[in-house]
Amino acid sequence: MSNRRLLRRGTPGSPARPAEAGDLRQSTPEFGTAAAMVPPTQRVDPAEPNAAARDGEESWSPLPVFGLPLAPFTLDRAVEQVERLLLRKQPAFVITANLNYAMLAAKDARLCKVNNEAAFVLADGMPLVWASRLNGTPLPCRVAGADLVPALCALAARRGYGVFLLGAAPGVAAEAARLLCKAYPGLLIAGIEAPEFHVLSAQETEAMKHRIRDSQGRLLLLAMGQPGGELWLAQHYRDLGNMVCMQLGASLDFAAGRVARAPRWMQKTGLEWVYRLRLEPRRMFGRYARNAIFLARMLWRGTLARAARRKSKPSDLTTH
Repeated sequence: MSNRRLLRRGTPGSPARPAEAGDLRQSTPEFGTAAAMVPPTQRVDPAEPNAAARDGEESWSPLPVFGLPLAPFTLDRAVEQVERLLLRKQPAFVITANLNYAMLAAKDARLCKVNNEAAFVLADGMPLVWASRLNGTPLPCRVAGADLVPALCALAARRGYGVFLLGAAPGVAAEAARLLCKAYPGLLIAGIEAPEFHVLSAQETEAMKHRIRDSQGRLLLLAMGQPGGELWLAQHYRDLGNMVCMQLGASLDFAAGRVARAPRWMQKTGLEWVYRLRLEPRRMFGRYARNAIFLARMLWRGTLARAARRKSKPSDLTTH
């Protein structure tokens, strides 16, 4: 069953103990990205309101873009919806989707099920926003994972929610935790795991999940590659306690200062990829080339579909 149910405000859970420098537990077990098939879920009709509408709560309808059911949220509204999920005190996860994720989801049926299982899917890419405008159902803006991390940590510091940082290269999460605690006094770091990205044994996976669950954290920020992170969350989020989990890719690298973000004007104009390509040409060139081919194909299909709809309108009028 989909988690697209937004929550009425309530009382936050008991906060975790404030973290000190010596409390940031770091371990580096072997980490698996292989995930079993996500349990089947019924595909959500993007034209239908989310489940909350049936209960008289705030409702919203996902906007279909390149096959993704994207939530029409601004950054502020996304943070509000995350807090609603936190107040619900039930397991949930959120996906931040960029163009690369849209391309992967178009090829991997498992990700369609992941997207429908998620509480909501955010548009973390300007091409998705542009495509929504061409479709006539515009998203309000891009919601970048790199912007979500500080916004969510500010919320957690105010409300006393413990934050668990999972993933990224060794040392990155710990440095991100240090800088975030400095930026947001009172931020509670419930735990840190910095595993390597290769297969964990079943026993090691269970041990890691126990540590996460026992941390009493409420918000888990996962920094893992696509689509491994999304598949891992969908398979395991129910085993992590009453946490809201988010797959945020390279966002912890940004929070730790390991990777510089593009200037704000490049982010707003959709040119951040140019900046990333300049910084990491070998790693990003192949990915961006594949993304560009996918984008061109999807835009062409959309153009043909819109032309077909326009062509059918005159004939519809003449029949009346």
